[in-house]
This record gives sequence, structure tokens and C-alpha cells, in this order.
Amino acid sequence: MTRAGAKFDEIHNRLMMDEEFKMEYEKLKPRYDLIAQIIDARNQQNITQEELALRAGTQKSNISRFESGSYNPSLDFITKLARSLGLEVNITLNNKGGSQ
Repeated sequence: MTRAGAKFDEIHNRLMMDEEFKMEYEKLKPRYDLIAQIIDARNQQNITQEELALRAGTQKSNISRFESGSYNPSLDFITKLARSLGLEVNITLNNKGGSQ
């Protein structure tokens, strides 16, 4: 049996042809990359949002909002989450276009 619908990569590639979409996607990409890293670390440790919230000293709703992308966290909050997962935050600023 096959599943109905299109694959994510196909939709993503089609949408990236639209310049307006591509610009907005690129603006939000660092945020969503960070969210994905936190979710991956949490899943690798097999802990719930509630457990992460307890470790970080925050509410589960804050973790849920962060992971859904509806919360724009402070650097302090991100650092607290990372430390709660045994990670550290490293921030690198790069020149646009990759030239130095």
C-alpha cells in the first residue's frame, strides 16, 4: 500500500523556487535548526518535555512553545535548556556569502 500525498523534500524543493518563500525560510532557518538540535538531544536522552522542563527549572508549556517555534527564547533560556541536556551553546557569526 502506498501513502497518499507528496514527500517533504518534493514540496520543500518546489517552495524554494519561490524567491519570497526562500527569503523568509532563510531568515527563520537558524531558529528552526536550533529547535531541531534541542528536540534531537531530548529524544536521544529519551526524556519528555516535562522532564526537560524540570531539569531546566521552567514550565512544560515553555518547552512546548519553544519546540513548536511559537516562542522566541532568550539566550539565557537556550543556554539553560542546553545545560539541562548536558550540552553547551556555541555561537558563531559568519560573513554573508562565506567571504572573510
